[in-house]
Amino acid sequence: MKRLFPQLPTTAIATALVGTLLLSSCASYTGQTNAPDDPNRTRTGALIGAGIGVVAGLLSGGDATERRQRALVGAGVGGLAGGAIGAYQDRQEAELRRKMAGTGVDVVRQGDNITLNMPGNITFGFDKSDIQPQFYPVLDNVASTLQQYNQTVIEVAGHTDNVGTDAYNQQLSQRRADAVAGYLSSRGILRDRMITVGAGKTRPIADNSTDAGRAANRRVEITLVPVRS
Repeated sequence: MKRLFPQLPTTAIATALVGTLLLSSCASYTGQTNAPDDPNRTRTGALIGAGIGVVAGLLSGGDATERRQRALVGAGVGGLAGGAIGAYQDRQEAELRRKMAGTGVDVVRQGDNITLNMPGNITFGFDKSDIQPQFYPVLDNVASTLQQYNQTVIEVAGHTDNVGTDAYNQQLSQRRADAVAGYLSSRGILRDRMITVGAGKTRPIADNSTDAGRAANRRVEITLVPVRS
């Protein structure tokens, strides 16, 4: 029987330091305008047409995100407030879209949060947690942007398809998240900015009954949450 997706809420209410899941629309946010020449526009539309939904959003929860934000403010990382938050994320989103164009990585905006969806077929081999060498340049570009825009908490979440046991998939997804976080740390990203979480097979964005759907579900998501003052 073909797997059906859970019903997603159509709106998400954002409050200060919210770390709950933000599941809004399937369309990518493109900042000030939905430019027709947006490099990710065509690919995102193709994915949605194939039945692939939005990214899962934050998984670590509000408490973990808030604690990390307080630690960064205490360490001297200035927080953002009011309209400065949206403008800051607009600039970071535009830079990420420019650098991720043509890489297979989707950039999705949900409120003030930005998520990079990195499919497993370009980051890891099947059933592997070692980053594929050809993906290093992409992560290098991500790291350079995160260094430039350092007023964010970074959640790295690993996901799998539904092949295998729950326990195995959870461990595999955590190893993948740890591998990406470890690589970013080796490129100068402060480890205290990062939270890693393994979601296993609990957050599919596509139909696990097809090869294409399973490939889409084997992924890592990097979500950038602004540090609020």
